[in-house]
Amino acid sequence: MSLAPPPVRSLPTGWPWLLVLLIAAVLPLVVHSSYLFDVAINVMIFAIAAYGMNVMLGYAGLLPLAHAGFFGIGAYTVGILMLKVGWSFWLAWPLAIALCALLGLLLGLVAFRTRDDVFAIFTLGVGVIITESINKWDSLTGGNDGLNGIAPPKLGSIDFSKGSTFYYLALIALALTIFLVARVRASLFGRSLIAIRGGEDLARSAGINVYTHKLRVMMLSTALAGFAGGLYAVYIGFLGAAVTGPTTTFTILLYLLVGGVGTLAGPLLGTLIIRVLQQFIQGLQDYQYVVLGPLLVLLVIFFPAGLAGLWARLRPNRIPALREVTDAGV
Repeated sequence: MSLAPPPVRSLPTGWPWLLVLLIAAVLPLVVHSSYLFDVAINVMIFAIAAYGMNVMLGYAGLLPLAHAGFFGIGAYTVGILMLKVGWSFWLAWPLAIALCALLGLLLGLVAFRTRDDVFAIFTLGVGVIITESINKWDSLTGGNDGLNGIAPPKLGSIDFSKGSTFYYLALIALALTIFLVARVRASLFGRSLIAIRGGEDLARSAGINVYTHKLRVMMLSTALAGFAGGLYAVYIGFLGAAVTGPTTTFTILLYLLVGGVGTLAGPLLGTLIIRVLQQFIQGLQDYQYVVLGPLLVLLVIFFPAGLAGLWARLRPNRIPALREVTDAGV
């Protein structure tokens, strides 16, 4: 079993990503619609959360169904520290990320004593506990009333209360996330995760400490969820327990399935497509998934590797690293 890093010529460092970043950076200069800014910012925030789930599911083959709970912990930590302690966002945000990573470690110490479906069900139960704890802890989280009045951050003379300004903050956060995930994927650690996904016993025979690698990827996954949650808190300005529930987790999973599990472009592509599609069918309210459900079924049947995986197979010579992931069976 070879765990050598992939070739240097791969999608994360190629011109398509630079082109996407350039277009995204120029967009606010030519578009002045607050509605489009709102859609774009939400896409970027939830894409970060999707990348957090992807490092667990796509690379290590583990399905974390408490993901929205950690998204909520990151959001509520930032909101509580800013509203009740008086901290600035720039101090509260790193602490929220660190707290999510620590809680992810504690969860992993217990959860990784289970495997496969039991692991998914266990983490789902933990996610429900997080949601109920947030909903019932009135004195800290506001309970059913939630947290109101979380102010947008400021950095010197830069006020992020404007949509165009916050857009760049979200864009920088997303770019850092993609860069980090790409580095992880190309590292020996990332290769080890791929080996674990292929078979834990086989990975152990190759000298990989499976338990330690699982703990590390759990910490990375929950830290990215908290990273996205903290950004969400100051953008929305209001927090309720609903955003931490299983519905949010399964929505993020939907983004991955549409975009392509285990691919670098998948989380961003899937989040963009589904969030934009939801804007067109938002009049259906609670019946949106009646439309999205059949579309997802058709996608899984005909394009099991997602849209990013389909693109990689159509252009195998242009994106060798991405095809390598889809060929691994994700």
